Amino acid sequence: MGEFHDTIDELREPTRNLRQAIPEVWTGFAKLHEAAVADGALPARFKELIALAIAVTEQCDGCIGYHARAATRAGATPEEVAEALGVALLMAGGPGSVYGPRAWSAFREFAADGNRQPLHGGEGAS
Repeated sequence: MGEFHDTIDELREPTRNLRQAIPEVWTGFAKLHEAAVADGALPARFKELIALAIAVTEQCDGCIGYHARAATRAGATPEEVAEALGVALLMAGGPGSVYGPRAWSAFREFAADGNRQPLHGGEGAS
């Protein structure tokens, strides 16, 4: 598939194991994630763009993969993603010039799937 599909796949089993080890904590986190990215004053797609930009500033490949996929599923356009990554570059400086392009690659990888399914609350949330 691609690098970020692989990243998500690699995290699937360890995430499941951790979720089983701390079910109450994980359930709380999943509820927080679902509430944080739900449609509200800001549409879910904008919230996923924010999360993707933060993932760049935090240099988190797993987060980039999850939120690039979620942004795709929420209907984010390439132009919206590019502008969000421009803000991440502004905020992150040099590291943003490395992780911004990584996030762009992740979005394009998932967009190539043509997968704009509804979002699942808390699925592998980062």
